[in-house]
Amino acid sequence: MQIKAANPEGYIQKIPKDRVEVFTKLRQAILDNLPTGFEETMNYGMIGYVVPHSVYPDGYHCKPSDPLPFANIASQKNFVAFYHMGLYAKEDLMQWFVSEYQKQCKYKLDMGKSCVRFKKMDDIPFELIGQLISKMSSGDWIKLYEEQIKKSK
Repeated sequence: MQIKAANPEGYIQKIPKDRVEVFTKLRQAILDNLPTGFEETMNYGMIGYVVPHSVYPDGYHCKPSDPLPFANIASQKNFVAFYHMGLYAKEDLMQWFVSEYQKQCKYKLDMGKSCVRFKKMDDIPFELIGQLISKMSSGDWIKLYEEQIKKSK
């Protein structure tokens, strides 16, 4: 479910009212821990955290005019989604996250390759998401992206 918005604040104004508080808290956990070299923007109908062209001029291999995506948050029909490309690309980061999630959350982890789905708004591990975001610098992400994702395309 894409929400058309010009900026993150406009996006939040368009999500269901019962999600605004937790979504804002999730966004703040990311912003408080986002390493330098990333910036918040709108992309793919979600709030995105990207490596801008000023840092990585090549952009995203699928569409070089887009900045290199790193993480996103979105309000989907039945859940709040958190996407982190580093989980998809770095196995030890994935293992750490899964292990910590089980320690901190009472509900089972609902996850795809890089997408964590939060159906229970009272069980979003904001602190864990902040820790995860802080674990990879923009330089680390670019290197990993070039080695594992861009190279294989």
